[in-house]
Amino acid sequence: MDLHHLVRRKIWLLAVSAAVIAALAFVASARWPRGGPEVSAGGVEAISEAQLQEELDTATFRVDHDLWGTDFRFRTVSYRELFGGGLGKDWIPPIYDPGFDTVSQADEWLEDREPVQVARVGHDARAYPIRIMAFHEVVNDTVGGVPVVITHCPLCNTAFVYKRTVKGRTLVFGTTGRLRFSNLVMWDHETESWWQEARGEAIIGKLAGLKLDLLPMSLVSWKEFKTTFPAGRVLSRDTGIYARYDGRTPYAGYDTQLDDPSDSVSEDRLSGADGADFGALVPFFYSAPRDPRLPVMERVLGLNAGVDALAIPYSHLEIEPVMHVDVAGRELAVFFQRGTTSSLDTLKIPEGRDVGATGVFEPVLGDTTLTFRAEGGEIVDRQTGSTWNILGRATSGPLKGNDLTPVVHQGGQLWFSWAAFHPDTVVYGEGQESRTAR
Repeated sequence: MDLHHLVRRKIWLLAVSAAVIAALAFVASARWPRGGPEVSAGGVEAISEAQLQEELDTATFRVDHDLWGTDFRFRTVSYRELFGGGLGKDWIPPIYDPGFDTVSQADEWLEDREPVQVARVGHDARAYPIRIMAFHEVVNDTVGGVPVVITHCPLCNTAFVYKRTVKGRTLVFGTTGRLRFSNLVMWDHETESWWQEARGEAIIGKLAGLKLDLLPMSLVSWKEFKTTFPAGRVLSRDTGIYARYDGRTPYAGYDTQLDDPSDSVSEDRLSGADGADFGALVPFFYSAPRDPRLPVMERVLGLNAGVDALAIPYSHLEIEPVMHVDVAGRELAVFFQRGTTSSLDTLKIPEGRDVGATGVFEPVLGDTTLTFRAEGGEIVDRQTGSTWNILGRATSGPLKGNDLTPVVHQGGQLWFSWAAFHPDTVVYGEGQESRTAR
């Protein structure tokens, strides 16, 4: 064996050794010095086996230790808060190897007003139709070279894009079949830790206490995506799991609880003028206290900056569709636009009522700070008169083709869910004033 091969062999052995050491350190996580308490990678102390058994005995779900390799001694939440729902590991089948259509291919089976989740990293823009996401809830993907997990919880109307690399290791996510506050609980294949979708946080297992990094995500109509990103890619119906995705939802009537989900909800019902108590609707499998400040199923735009959280009701955005707000000392531009249907209303998603879509952006382009206003149904900046769409792109005027920097926000999350995970949230109007240019 010549010197060249010896050097290559040594480098290979060193690389393998380093990988093994890193993996062991990742799984074993940080531990206190000898004699101290055992902790998770996120600094959560382990409870005793006796305490664990006592907690699991009073939980509403059963743990099959033959199925799960999770270290249940580490947890940041009470097991009493989790609901089993009768489903098991990956019974809601995640997508591990997604395929994609071109925009022209997807346009043959998607309808203009139906909602899609949009993930964009660099020049790589992808759409994940809710008509598919409702049946899978988790998609492991790589966008713009960044490993991500795309998530959707229909019961909370949440939709997120998280980086799935933690402490230098890329995780693969599935569904546990459990819920907490009606929200999806995921699991990772590497440590079998359980993760709360609404917070991107490991709540059970060896990684308990760690959080995933959140990326900007938009929930908009298919028409907005295909117009803005004609070279984009769209999650394919060819998942290898279901034969078809025809736009029908298993959650018809959920956000209005109609007796007949083929009916359309009336404005009188939403306002309570027909005698119905829209604020008294009951989320599925929800056991946490309810915040009475808004109706349970009101959609909100949620902004979270450290300890500061702000919820802007969609009912307000319908009146003031363009706003400038301050969150933790940071001025942001908020857009709202009609044209996107509810995926929780009628049996067929494209036929649902129009609930609109939102976007949040840094109001700065280059060295210029822009102020925006609503004008004739359009979003217009005062400085140049350019018009902008809900994805933050200038569609006409001197700035045509330019993009604003998107800001992480949660668009359309149901109020009960936002309030459960952000109990100290401010609701817009409680001392929060818009500085929209008139």
